[in-house]
Amino acid sequence: MISLLKKLISIPRCSGNEKEAADFLEGWLRDRGLNPSRHGNNIWCMKGSGSAVLLDAHIDTVKAAASWTRNPLTPTVEGNRLYGLGASDDGGSLAALTLAFMKASPRRHTLVLSLSAQEETSGPGGLSAALPFIQEQAGPIGCGIIGEPTGLRMATAEKGLMVLDCTVRGVTGHAARGNGVNAIYKAMPVIEWFRHEGMQVTQISAGTQHNVIPDLCSFVVDVRTTSDNKTVLDYIRNAAGCEVAARSTRLSGSCIDPGHPLVDAARALGLETYSSPTLSNQALCAFPTVKIGPGDPSLSHKADEYLDLGELEKGVETYLQLIEKYETLG
Repeated sequence: MISLLKKLISIPRCSGNEKEAADFLEGWLRDRGLNPSRHGNNIWCMKGSGSAVLLDAHIDTVKAAASWTRNPLTPTVEGNRLYGLGASDDGGSLAALTLAFMKASPRRHTLVLSLSAQEETSGPGGLSAALPFIQEQAGPIGCGIIGEPTGLRMATAEKGLMVLDCTVRGVTGHAARGNGVNAIYKAMPVIEWFRHEGMQVTQISAGTQHNVIPDLCSFVVDVRTTSDNKTVLDYIRNAAGCEVAARSTRLSGSCIDPGHPLVDAARALGLETYSSPTLSNQALCAFPTVKIGPGDPSLSHKADEYLDLGELEKGVETYLQLIEKYETLG
């Protein structure tokens, strides 16, 4: 398992460029007697019979930050930590789910191991592209376990995401005379409104040169939602005081019924449950899902990312116990 993760770390696999990693994983699974299917850079295997349960982890990573002090593509073990890009997000869950799938002996369900692409960008070639083909083989999926670094706590809900392109318009003029309407000044209370509402303005652009009053100020807002994105978008458009265009509304928040057998299984195993602030492939699933996996979520997308190897071993055990308990309840 550790050797699998080390090899994966050494392969560049930024979101949208997973082919080399997908080729490796497909071959690795075949070498161990499995019969993986593939669509694009998404790979899946099945075992068992009955209602399908998706076990999904993603292959891709974000780009390495410039502040890495190690080579991000050189897996390095220091003490009980394995350092490398994607070691925790999402290599730990991928390795642990893969091994748990190989060890599991389902009696009442079809287990579907899904190693998916383009999760970090919610790209069109990721899990959403593969799901129709998976369900064609496995039948309707009843529920899913999404592998992500959660410190082996179970996320029973997660926030959705909208990215907004916002525009405030003014009137151009000469800076010396002040005979225009400065779009930056008009934008300031609007940006403050977004801050007060708990949304994050992450990019801003205005002006053409130092002596011209800008007639346009544009900025990008990252919105994490707890309800239907279209409803939130309508509220923002009515209240923000600027032009608002959403890049997409498809990634709404998700939650699972607290009485679902997967949640009951977590309680029986003594697993802590919580609501996650970060988006995952849960947003692409029309069926109930939970999110759980080894790794510290606060390390995701950070320089010098690492995974505790003890937690990796515990992750395999936790996945196996969760699958087994769900088998008795679901």
